Amino acid sequence: MPSTDVSGKGRTPAQPRLNPAPLLGPAFVAAIAYVDPGNIAANVSAGAQYGYLLVWVLVVANAMAMVVQYLSAKLGLVLGRSLPEILGDRMPRAGRLAFWAQAELVVVATDLAEVVGGAIALQILFGVPLPLGGLIVGGVSMWVLAFQTRHGQRTFEGIVMGALAVIVIGFVAGLFVHGVDWTAAAGGLAPRFAGPQTVLLAASMLGATVMPHAIYLHSSLARDRHGFDPDPSRIRLLLGATRWDVGIALLIAGSANIALLLLAAGNLYGVPGVDTLQGAHAAIAHSLGTTVGLIFGVGILASGLASTSVGCYAGAAVMAGLLRVRIPLLVRRAVTLVPALVVLALGVDATQALVLSQVMLSIGIPFALIPLARLTSDRRLMGPFANGTVLRLATYATALAVVALNALLIVLTLTGR
Repeated sequence: MPSTDVSGKGRTPAQPRLNPAPLLGPAFVAAIAYVDPGNIAANVSAGAQYGYLLVWVLVVANAMAMVVQYLSAKLGLVLGRSLPEILGDRMPRAGRLAFWAQAELVVVATDLAEVVGGAIALQILFGVPLPLGGLIVGGVSMWVLAFQTRHGQRTFEGIVMGALAVIVIGFVAGLFVHGVDWTAAAGGLAPRFAGPQTVLLAASMLGATVMPHAIYLHSSLARDRHGFDPDPSRIRLLLGATRWDVGIALLIAGSANIALLLLAAGNLYGVPGVDTLQGAHAAIAHSLGTTVGLIFGVGILASGLASTSVGCYAGAAVMAGLLRVRIPLLVRRAVTLVPALVVLALGVDATQALVLSQVMLSIGIPFALIPLARLTSDRRLMGPFANGTVLRLATYATALAVVALNALLIVLTLTGR
């Protein structure tokens, strides 16, 4: 295990000029998790059913995501260890197994959303049956992972960044065809709910935005991309680049999510039959034209193909860190594909499965976020790079908000109100 001494005593920190462009990339891979098919289902459902009411949820969730992803990357850069590795080192065997079990459920829920979403996109675009579409998405994701294994992380980042560009174009294009009621959209920035279903959707949107597997993964991505160097000046340089990386990547992903909700609120609100992605696509094509509908479908497909590869990558990092077991990515991809294929084969409502999978992710967030907040605020561990007062308060406020929303969701579910 490399030394994690970051005190910098006896050193005179250099002050190199920051050119972040060559250092960008890891956050863009993590950002794919923020525009996966689960996001599409949750955001389209929210806009179609409640108009602009829940715009505030996406704005707040994206701000939370920026803080969380920066902290995850910082942990990997400062300590040279990923979050799962650090937790695995500090837990007894029983604790590691229990923690891995809940993290694995989160990864399975993530994978289900991504494969199902990709299958829906293939059905929309080419009429492919859902089970066959799931197999195709799984096969393409295997190819992407094999390509990454062969050609390295930077090539993988390039593929993912290209997919992110396609996704953003697919979801923002409609806004240029049909304007937004900006006054109503601004009204959606006021935090409020309108019944239990809006709480369910808000939890789903939050789970789809602050993704637990992305929290686990980003510490590995940043460490693996840049390596570990305990020199404080080098760490400061990388942290400066990481702030740019996270800010740009999540601004792009957040804009795509908000555009989805605005598109649905402006064009699908009150329209019957838009509670599924297929129905939403049909309504968009009818309202905005077949070209916009086609671009929307391509965006869904790109999000499913890219995010399922990233999700599998995250699952491997979690297993290696907590269980100290490494399974080839392609083997893991084949195994984790099974639950999604079963859901598709059974004919379960695919869009509802997507929304509920995001609620599962929301419940899993505190298990990743609270340890991350504690570790990055520990001055004995992080030295001069421990969270300052403002960042520490923002982190714990994020964790508290997530736990409160989940508790409210559970109460409403149990009482049926």
